[in-house]
Amino acid sequence: MPRSAPHLVTVVDRGVVMGGEGFGVSELSPRLIPLVGGDVRTAVVDRGVVMGGEGFGVSELSPRLIPLAPKHDKISEQLISAPGVDSGRAWLTVLATFLSSAVTLGIIYSFGAFFESMALEFGTGKGPTAVIFGITTFTFFWLSLITGRLSDRFGPRPVLATGAFALLIGLMITSYVNSIVLGYFAYGVGAGIAGACAYIPMLAHVGGWFEKHRATAIGIAVAGIGVGTSLISPLSARLIALYGWRTTYRILGVTGFVILLVCTALIARAPGSAGGTPSRLREALRSRVFRRLWIGSLFSGLALFVPFVFMVPYAKEQGISAVAAASLVGILGGSSVISRIGFSYLCNRFGTFRVFQFGIGLCPCSFVIWLCAGSSFILMAIFMMVLGISYGCFVAVSTLLLADMFGVIGLGSIMGVFYTSQGLAGLFAPPLAGQLIDITGGYTVPVSVCVASGLLAFLILMSLPVNQQGSLGQEVVVTL
Repeated sequence: MPRSAPHLVTVVDRGVVMGGEGFGVSELSPRLIPLVGGDVRTAVVDRGVVMGGEGFGVSELSPRLIPLAPKHDKISEQLISAPGVDSGRAWLTVLATFLSSAVTLGIIYSFGAFFESMALEFGTGKGPTAVIFGITTFTFFWLSLITGRLSDRFGPRPVLATGAFALLIGLMITSYVNSIVLGYFAYGVGAGIAGACAYIPMLAHVGGWFEKHRATAIGIAVAGIGVGTSLISPLSARLIALYGWRTTYRILGVTGFVILLVCTALIARAPGSAGGTPSRLREALRSRVFRRLWIGSLFSGLALFVPFVFMVPYAKEQGISAVAAASLVGILGGSSVISRIGFSYLCNRFGTFRVFQFGIGLCPCSFVIWLCAGSSFILMAIFMMVLGISYGCFVAVSTLLLADMFGVIGLGSIMGVFYTSQGLAGLFAPPLAGQLIDITGGYTVPVSVCVASGLLAFLILMSLPVNQQGSLGQEVVVTL
């Protein structure tokens, strides 16, 4: 087939422009790009957009060759979108993701309410007891590598149903353990698997269900974590005071199981996501920008997870009641709800990456407030509120950031890789902070380390290029 001049320009799907045979224009490269070696049969350009021979193209949401508009001397346009996008069915997926993340992550992040009761019964120090939370977050985020890929391939329902049973079995076994080591496995693995099944894979499908309202939909979906944390942490403290920590875990296990089964019925695979979608892991790992984002996320997480475990014990040591101390975690969750929705909206105005940088920058600032808090409940509450705003920004905007970088096809596997940074941070930060508290007899040293870690995360993000729209100025990846 003779090569034609690149005068045919057709807009396909998400603003991706395709030119004549052997040429293409992506969203992030507003100029004609020769495909590798002139081979136009199949070439992957930029954000997973596949370009075929002259007159054909494959968009992110349509995993098959699509005839483009007939060739004309003047520009012609053809907008392609998958059925069901931005529909009422899409909002049911948002609701399911909201509820599933509220239940699983709300229970995991409320561990601080159980901390002292479990440490007292098992006779363990702060460091060994915090290992339970560390194993849970590590399992949650690292298993998301697998569950994200499984959800891309088989759909979200079987994955979420697995999470429901894991939560029930894990919490029920935890309620009967007689040693801290057994608690590591029962709670850490059970709740960790539930979180891995109920959050990242579901959120990836929310991104695939929306085009026009994607930022708002993701903001609402991830707000479930904040709502769950704000409600379950003080509720757990009240139930522990009435029935003890073992019975409380049984109540949470059964209730969470029922809610997750309802969510399983509500959620559905995003339109246009093919079961045979190839893994995007290599594409992500080859990106220098992605790797630096991962490192920045790691240092931010090393600070973030410390107050989830130790804010409640710290407040109680300062004379605050158990329920009031647990409500501090609820304040973090509540402020994160507002920020998740608010920052998702601000991305449309100021750019995704600029907003992400701002949110990460709030993290070290918040820990300075903790250093100055002393026994003041008001300053503790302000600290948790500011940290919640930072945390909410990270959760909501990171999903949009990754979707901007790589598109929505295979987004579950990309998110799984990215959030392994949080898994490593959750595994090491709380136990190490606990050891520092046991050794120094106070919280000044570990909180100061959190300030330094958060500041380093912010500096790493500031080193990345930003374009005029406030988005990442990333390299264009062209591969066969």
